[in-house]
Amino acid sequence: MTGVPVADAAVRELAALSGRGLSLLRQWVAEHPRLGVARALLVLATSGGLSDLELREELVIAHRDALSAGARSVSLVHGVFLYAHRQYRMTADHLVTHFARWPADEVAALILDAFHACGDTGYRAHGDALAERQYALAGPDSWVWASRMAWTRVEQGRVEEAYELAEHALARYPRSGLAAHARAHAEQEYGAGPASTAFLDGWLAADPQAMQFKHLNWHAALQSLACGDFADARRRADEVLDHADVGMRSATNWRLLLAGQTPARRCDLDHVRTLLTAPGGMAEVFHTFNLALALAVEAATDDLYALAGRAAGDDRADYREVLAPVVRALADVTAGRPRSAVDLLTGLGKRTERVGGVRVEREIIQDTLARALIDTGQHADAAALLHHRTTTRRHHTYEDLLLIPRPALTTACDAVPAR
Repeated sequence: MTGVPVADAAVRELAALSGRGLSLLRQWVAEHPRLGVARALLVLATSGGLSDLELREELVIAHRDALSAGARSVSLVHGVFLYAHRQYRMTADHLVTHFARWPADEVAALILDAFHACGDTGYRAHGDALAERQYALAGPDSWVWASRMAWTRVEQGRVEEAYELAEHALARYPRSGLAAHARAHAEQEYGAGPASTAFLDGWLAADPQAMQFKHLNWHAALQSLACGDFADARRRADEVLDHADVGMRSATNWRLLLAGQTPARRCDLDHVRTLLTAPGGMAEVFHTFNLALALAVEAATDDLYALAGRAAGDDRADYREVLAPVVRALADVTAGRPRSAVDLLTGLGKRTERVGGVRVEREIIQDTLARALIDTGQHADAAALLHHRTTTRRHHTYEDLLLIPRPALTTACDAVPAR
């Protein structure tokens, strides 16, 4: 964009989700304070820590400065503006126009997640097709688009293609965070176990500041669950996930409890309640779902029923039709009413996709249904539900444990002191 080496390095490291990305972006902006795209990308990388007013002010300046750099810069800044303000449908619509003018633009690929963030299957399919088209135009040497295609394929359930594309991207740029992430998802489907944790640990050791450090450790914890190394899963949750990582820690602990295992350090219940009542507590379905998991880990049944009631009365269809019954099912499991949980979750079927997140994150709903089926004596149905996983995954100790009858989950929760 400017021919300045720091610009190329900053964009590359940001695309790679590298720990160096933020410092390089700051350097780029310091050297070129009137470069709109540089400022916009810095805002994109730091938006989580900015107030709405700061976000708008910074992006207005970026847009003003981009005007002198040409149409592509203006278009990129506008796309970041929409994305940072969570206007995902508008971002997606804008990207269609942007890629029509500037095919295979690797900078614009940074906000391509807008299509999935819309929560609309039509937009998701359109985004997948758009990514495939850009990869074809960019050619196989583009590790950025190869990484993006690996991610697209893994979410489509085309695991073998996803793994091959991830390896292809990593061969061209070993520090591609998106490719490493896509490989982790593919290996979850394979049940790779220790082979996956070894890869992730090696990849993270080269860049402990990587943007995905915590999330990829969470993936490693899932692989440890898969092969029955519960001590390692707990260690990762305790040592890597801190007070703010409520979702990943709770998703780990709920799985441990479903499998009859001692959980890792638990969340503070008052903190979870505060998050739920905060202005953004129910802003997104998936975020609220993760907070519900935290309540489930604490066996906070009354809180779960109250949250289910709030979701059922929400104006948004995904909250009423999907989140409400899922949360109520979690409440029923903690209350020792597995039959009601079975009815609620079985009735949802594939609609659970509307909870948001990605495949492996939503899998925990299926896990909960399997546990509830076992608790109601429906072993054959539970086994059928997990058949694909137990027959295709190399390591599936976790799934095997889900299918073993044991005392009610509420007893397991109550027996484990918070740490």
